Amino acid sequence: MFKKGSKLYSIFTGTCPKCHHESMYVNKNPYILSEALNMHEKCSNCGTKYKIEPSFFYGSMYVSYGVGIAFAVAAFVISFFVFKTSLMGVFISIVATLIVFMPVILRLSRNIWINIFMHYDKNLAKK
Repeated sequence: MFKKGSKLYSIFTGTCPKCHHESMYVNKNPYILSEALNMHEKCSNCGTKYKIEPSFFYGSMYVSYGVGIAFAVAAFVISFFVFKTSLMGVFISIVATLIVFMPVILRLSRNIWINIFMHYDKNLAKK
């Protein structure tokens, strides 16, 4: 399921969607906020250009909304049903979760967005 060649592998590791060899990001740590969205221009292994067109990643904002909702629902379920907190506690846990995981949500959204338009090519992976 998370093996090379699957979209989930590329989405969760942030690797090139075509060859799965190198990270698309200059710095693999999303919590260095000044470099969180800095991407390589293209893959050094297969030459895939990551920015298909100008402003390509603006579309990932729509994906980011859905990913943020998923994180918020998870925070709600955990805080309300597992820890039995009050509604104010639930609200605080949702806000805290979204703030803490913001860099991860941004990168996941970009990874999902680019993987919608690009597909793994096993011939490129052998380079």
